[in-house]
Amino acid sequence: MEKLLSESFYLDEQVVDLGEALLGKYLCTNIDGCYTAGMIVETEAYRAPDDKASHAFDNRRTKRTEIMFDAGGHAYIYLCYGIHHLFNIVTGPEGSAHAILIRAIEPAEGIEHMLHRRKMSKINYRLSNGPGILTKALGLNTQWNGESLLKRKNIWIEDRNLTLSPQDIIRSPRVGVDYAEESASWNWRFRIKHNAWCSPAK
Repeated sequence: MEKLLSESFYLDEQVVDLGEALLGKYLCTNIDGCYTAGMIVETEAYRAPDDKASHAFDNRRTKRTEIMFDAGGHAYIYLCYGIHHLFNIVTGPEGSAHAILIRAIEPAEGIEHMLHRRKMSKINYRLSNGPGILTKALGLNTQWNGESLLKRKNIWIEDRNLTLSPQDIIRSPRVGVDYAEESASWNWRFRIKHNAWCSPAK
């Protein structure tokens, strides 16, 4: 039975724990009348204000990061390198500015729409095994920045009762944050072990 993740889930202050807890949940979209869904298989946690890899490090407020300071349960979508739209989930109480990047999903429903958006003819891991391509497969871009995840409207997350044990999860440093000094070594990247849909980065 699919259960919409509650507001209390997103308001949890422990963003690192939530990064793990989101594995096995289903990210769903209904964009332009096209329903798609995929199981979250890889995430990264970012915690303000002490995390030097976070956009909101030292509680830095800019036009881009302002949504991060809202209460948990909103989408934070930004453009990376002017090319890729990256989808993050704002978590924690209002003002905490925590976020979780969704790095990869395993396609589950609406795969025909995902293939069309990615200009692919056959399903394989390249469909959604990275943060910049899963958004394209799901129809997500900065238009949906700030969208609430608390209703089954455009973007939401479901719990479909998949239980993972600690042994099912790989914990490792985040990708592409070498500039973040000591924060770069924190094991805040989470993957489902042996899942073929995880991103290729080490």
